Formats: sequence, C-alpha cells, structure tokens
Amino acid sequence: MNLQTELDRLYPTSATPDGSVRALVLELSQPADWSTLAAVWRGVQTDLELPAPAIAVNGVDGHQLWFALGEPVAETQAMAFLEALRLRYLGGVPAKRLRLFPGANGLTPKSVPALQGNGHWSAYVAPDLAAIFSDEPWLDLPPSPEAQAKVLSGMEYIKPGALVAALELLQPAAPLQTARPVPHADTLGAAHPASATPHANAREFLLSVMNDTSVALPLRIDAAKALLPYGDH
Repeated sequence: MNLQTELDRLYPTSATPDGSVRALVLELSQPADWSTLAAVWRGVQTDLELPAPAIAVNGVDGHQLWFALGEPVAETQAMAFLEALRLRYLGGVPAKRLRLFPGANGLTPKSVPALQGNGHWSAYVAPDLAAIFSDEPWLDLPPSPEAQAKVLSGMEYIKPGALVAALELLQPAAPLQTARPVPHADTLGAAHPASATPHANAREFLLSVMNDTSVALPLRIDAAKALLPYGDH
C-alpha cells in the first residue's frame, strides 16, 4: 500500500486549466475540538449520504476534514458546499476558529502529512483515534507512510450528482449565521476580504460572489455557472 498513490487518488495536487478543485477541507482550530467537528463528519454521512471525509490533525492547533471529489468542480461550488456545511453544523462556532479550503481567493490547504514550523507533524488519523488528539493535535514524529496509506485506503470520492444533491438538501435547514470564516493571514498569506454579510444558504453565497465587483472576474463567472442548478436568480 503506497501513500503517494492514495494521495494522488483522492487529493491530486496538479492544477486544472480552469482552476477547478477536487480537494475540499474544513478545519476547526484554536483550540482543537473533535467533539464539535465530529458533528460534521457524522452529518455528511447520515444526513447527506456522502462518503466519510478523511480526518487529519493539522500539526498545530486543530482537526481537519478532507473531502475528495470524483470530478473537479469550480472553486465557487466547492466554497458553497463548505459554507453550507458550516451553516448547518457549525453555526455556533466563532468564524475565527474555522478555515475553509479553497478560500475566497483560491487558497489551498497544506499537504498532509507534513512537518510544521513548530517541529510537529500533521497526519491523517482513524476516526476512533481523532478524539485523543484534542489536547495535542499533532504527531511528535513523522507518521508511518504505510499507516497513513491504510487510513486513506478506505476513503471514497463524492460523486458529482451526490454533491449537487447534498447542496440541495442543505438549503432548507441552513439558518442565518455570522459572517463566513477568514483564513489566517499569518499562516496562509494575504486573503481576499470576507463579506461581513451573513449568507442564509449556498445560493445566497454564490449570488454575493457573482455580484461582488471586487472579486476576480473568473470567480464571478464560476459563481454564475454554479447558480444554474438553482434556477432563476
């Protein structure tokens, strides 16, 4: 079992010509809190009937959920899905504790496993072990490539139709919440300013991107395309 083979299968790093993505990450940090993030992990399986995302510790201060897509989607659609998950399952969590990848300016997550600046390692972890990393969300030593490959070997893609269906299911129960999370500039570089206006659902989020003249034109076009399944807008 080869780790790189599993990473290439689930989370390919090669960029697509149109900037679409296949890896989506939702991170909860400062502090790590698996009991809260576990609600998302369970919900996508029981409520949305999606494959379980991989679980990782970021090596610094939190847990991550890694979603694998069977086919690339526009960044705006990926962002809409993550935003809808946040609204459904993490509405009470302060925005500063959340990071969504891809971000509003196309930021991508750091690869896992990897050595962090604090000398600790990020790593994928099995579901039954995620909770024990709440106090120390890292590994002190490099994780075994074979063990990491084994964790990922059972992961499955989200099929295109399943992603669209999940977005539709998320809409009715998405309550109004606070503004979407902003990536940390000190660790991720300068980010596009997040809107201070809360979004009731993914459709409103896409509309806000499409109509925001400060957003790059290609992203606004992607947002318009992603709105097509929602009908008139």
